[in-house]
Amino acid sequence: MTLFPIPDSWVWTTLGDIAEVVGGVTKDSKKQSDPDLPLVPYLRVANVQRGYLDLKKITEIRVPEATVEKLRLQPGDVLLNEGGDRDKIGRGWVWNGQIKDCIHQNHVFRARLHAGVMIPKLLAWFANECAREWFDRNAAQSVNLASISLSKIKSLPVPIPPVGEQRMIVAALESHLLRLKVGGEGIAKSVMRSKALWRSVLNDAVSGRLVGRDITLDVRVLGDVSCVQGGIQKQKKRRPVENKFPFLRVANVPRGSLDLADVHEVELFDGELHRFRLAFGDLLVVEGNGSPGQIGRAAMWHDEIPNSVHQNHLIRVRPNPEVDPHYLELVWNAPATASQLRKVASSTTGLHTLSTAKVKAIQIPVPPLEVQHEIVAEAQRWRSYLEAAQRMMDGAKQRSDALQRSLLKEAFAGRLVPQDPTDEPASELHARIKAERAAQPKPQRARRTKPKESPGASPAESPAASRTEWPDASRTPTTYEQGELL
Repeated sequence: MTLFPIPDSWVWTTLGDIAEVVGGVTKDSKKQSDPDLPLVPYLRVANVQRGYLDLKKITEIRVPEATVEKLRLQPGDVLLNEGGDRDKIGRGWVWNGQIKDCIHQNHVFRARLHAGVMIPKLLAWFANECAREWFDRNAAQSVNLASISLSKIKSLPVPIPPVGEQRMIVAALESHLLRLKVGGEGIAKSVMRSKALWRSVLNDAVSGRLVGRDITLDVRVLGDVSCVQGGIQKQKKRRPVENKFPFLRVANVPRGSLDLADVHEVELFDGELHRFRLAFGDLLVVEGNGSPGQIGRAAMWHDEIPNSVHQNHLIRVRPNPEVDPHYLELVWNAPATASQLRKVASSTTGLHTLSTAKVKAIQIPVPPLEVQHEIVAEAQRWRSYLEAAQRMMDGAKQRSDALQRSLLKEAFAGRLVPQDPTDEPASELHARIKAERAAQPKPQRARRTKPKESPGASPAESPAASRTEWPDASRTPTTYEQGELL
């Protein structure tokens, strides 16, 4: 029941021993159209992040009043995620009463600590960092998702410091973590400024201002200066067997770069390799995306993987000799061109799409080839500066994250603040609170009784009509197949 050594004045216990732990409500689609049921806000996995609550988008749900009473969150409740991707399990934070009558879904556990046993923030910090390996070991894995059961999370080992030391640890961590947060916000602002500067460089490439002198810009439609072609649709007959070749997908084409860590394969037939094979300088354009800001993002192919082809959701643009492919990539990814793409992209069911005809109609400036080379060289100079700055910012972020992990581990090893020998040992505190709770009278649970049916009773007076409706939350599902996945 121990995860690592702790001071003698501390004690290991389990989450279920120091807190009331419950699951949340499963969404019942049939009840959502019942106007007689209360409509209340409820938290989902997406709202419960590691170390904070994201309350920008809150969903509402209709549930019986008894469910609201049972699951209404109170200040000090610790919310922990039940599952999803493995890195989501056990992440969470403390509820401070931000939203009235808020409850939580079945994929979020609520731990309500017994009075006086532990400061809620300490439990949340412990779960977010020091218990991550425990959650990973004890999670059940399905095909795509992982989850942890209610009974298992109740067995989570939790170290309890003496009360006085708890207060000192919280004060120390809040002070140190605030400094790290301020530093992290500074890094994030620097990253945003760096991205804004690169967007400015790209727009100056389009206007020609990047070379610092007036130049002649001949605006042309893309179809006049390139060959535009669609790709291969993935079908059952394309399963790679005998004549398989590398197959690029939308996931391989971020804006301005390629991600080739996971390249699939596809079966080709007679003549298709010659028709669809990518060549150095081809621009790969994303045909569709759910985000308007990502529609038409593109990257240049440098022939990194020979004999590669591309799927139909990527459009291949092969520039003519009068266009430098590096210049085309710069101009295409510029905000000015992206604005054109958003205007011509069609939207169906939330997906914004382009066609080869629309891509051919996009207008780009085509200065003389020697000017294109100058623009590319100047843009590469700016890119090298910004990439060096990005490496520094990435290093600073990694050091900040490592320092935060180290602080939390030191705190729960009892090395962050000094121990006070006059403090009541945590074992005595725990035993006393446990005894006090045991001495309290247990609340009586309501029992359902089956009323006797009188002769000639109307349907409204029948047992079925008078039966008590029990809340959805009387049972806690623990798998994603039983409820809404968010």
